[in-house]
Amino acid sequence: MGRILIAVLGLVLVLGSCSSKLDAGDINLENWKADRYGCNGLRIQDLEEIRRIKNTFLGASNQSIIKTLGRPDRVELVDKSQSFFFYFLEPSRDCEGVETEKEPLKVLFRMNAISKVSEVTITNLNP
Repeated sequence: MGRILIAVLGLVLVLGSCSSKLDAGDINLENWKADRYGCNGLRIQDLEEIRRIKNTFLGASNQSIIKTLGRPDRVELVDKSQSFFFYFLEPSRDCEGVETEKEPLKVLFRMNAISKVSEVTITNLNP
C-alpha cells in the first residue's frame, strides 16, 4: 500500500510539473510568434483579445507562457524574486529601420520567485 501511494504521489508531481500550452482565446498564435519585437504589425491586431483574456494567464508558469506565445522579446530580471517577460505589440527599437520617440506598446508578464505569472499588464511603460 505504501509503495502504491509513493508511486501515485510521484506521478502527480511529474505530471504537475509538466508545462503545457495555455488557452490563448482567439489570438492568432502563428502570427504572434512570427512577429518578433512587433516589427510586422501582426500582434497589435490581437490587442482587444489580449485585453479580454490577460487575467487567464495569472498563475501560469513561465514555461507555459513560452510554449503558448513563443520566446519573449525581452526578459528582465528585477531581483531574485521577480522578472518580466516583454512581448512588443508595436514595433520596438529592435526592428530594422525603426526609430521611435515613445516607448512601444507591449504586454508585460511579471513572474514571481517561483516563475509563475503574478501580473499581466499592457503598457507603454517599462517596469
